[in-house]
Amino acid sequence: MRFQYESHDHDGQWWRSYWNELWEFDEQGLMLRREASINDVPITEAERRFKGPRPADEHGTEIPLQ
Repeated sequence: MRFQYESHDHDGQWWRSYWNELWEFDEQGLMLRREASINDVPITEAERRFKGPRPADEHGTEIPLQ
């Protein structure tokens, strides 16, 4: 799984986090293994890509990782 999200800290610094995960499950669907790699990149508010909930017509639309 690969995704990204944006957040800000208590001081108002915005961050974009790039997240990659590898999951392995057993026959019953229980997770056997989870590996995660997360990189936090400082950004300015002007560099934000995500601003509030996505409109319904954008659901399922892929946003390219940059």
